[in-house]
Amino acid sequence: MKRDAVMIPPLHSSFISCERDTEIILNKLFMQSQPYSNYLKRLLIINSKDCLDLSVSKYDDAVRDYSVKKLRDEQYIRTSPKLLLEEHEPLKSYILISFDNFTTNPINDEFRDCMVTFDIICHTDHWDLEGFKERPLAICGYIDGILNKQRLSGVGEFVFLGGHELILNSELAGYTLSYEAVHFTEDDKKFADMGFKK
Repeated sequence: MKRDAVMIPPLHSSFISCERDTEIILNKLFMQSQPYSNYLKRLLIINSKDCLDLSVSKYDDAVRDYSVKKLRDEQYIRTSPKLLLEEHEPLKSYILISFDNFTTNPINDEFRDCMVTFDIICHTDHWDLEGFKERPLAICGYIDGILNKQRLSGVGEFVFLGGHELILNSELAGYTLSYEAVHFTEDDKKFADMGFKK
């Protein structure tokens, strides 16, 4: 029996695009915002107090080959709400990214605005940096400086909502940053071209 090819209508859901949105956000943070992307990598990968000292060239060498994929593979960046630590795993700093509080965009109901949350978790033995800097706050500063009020095509405009301290135990603590991702009208044409209707 021969079956006719049937056009299957595409699904239109912002939930399906979260994977792509995560990739766009992580590329913006860790690849496209130089030199700040490398400073952020230094803070995650290098546990020394002088990790932001630009005169230490070996730190540039250490972070140069870290792609977003490698950062994820080595668990510096996590997208699931799970923080498993192996018994002999070296101490690391982590960024957990998640999407929450989805709402219908008031201008275009094809889009879902949402809250994007970053949990920045560092081992408390490595919080202190040179001077009065603290590692988790420095990470927060780079994330906020790169993303706040930025428009990421397909994701939306990032608007800072707030932040608070996050204490998991006596060894792991940090901060949570929350942003509202609001879809903007420039995306309407792009998505209309892909089959979305307004």
